Amino acid sequence: MTILTINNKEYSLELKGHETLLEVLRDHLGLTGTKTACDDSECGACTVIINGKSVLSCITLARDVEGDKITTIEGLADGEELHPIQKSFVDTGAVQCGFCMPGMIMSAKALLDKNTDPSQEEIKQALDGNLCRCAGYLKIFEAVEQAGKEMRNEKSN
Repeated sequence: MTILTINNKEYSLELKGHETLLEVLRDHLGLTGTKTACDDSECGACTVIINGKSVLSCITLARDVEGDKITTIEGLADGEELHPIQKSFVDTGAVQCGFCMPGMIMSAKALLDKNTDPSQEEIKQALDGNLCRCAGYLKIFEAVEQAGKEMRNEKSN
């Protein structure tokens, strides 16, 4: 039995040992916000946060993250209240087709949890492994900057 902590909830799973975290999230737990795209660590659509770091779930064995704190896109909103990063992506028009957004948002969250005032270069570096098929990068960078401002304001209040 493997116990995974995902979005602050424990799941006991009977795993064969070769399942990726992406497979477990989507196929076993129904957490389909984490996207399957390349299955080869090339696009970032499957990005989740594990112990504060953005990680590609398509190349991470689920059994290897037992005992770790895993956060998926489903774990960001507080009920109907969007996380500031999610809200900024909507408000700035960064969401186009939406396919890459969960991975982009999770990579942005890992960055902004450490630094709410990143430079453009730091944002580009944090999102480097995430591909947007629609090429909406400028709006995405703007969304990360806006989310950082909102998160700084929340901390100061």
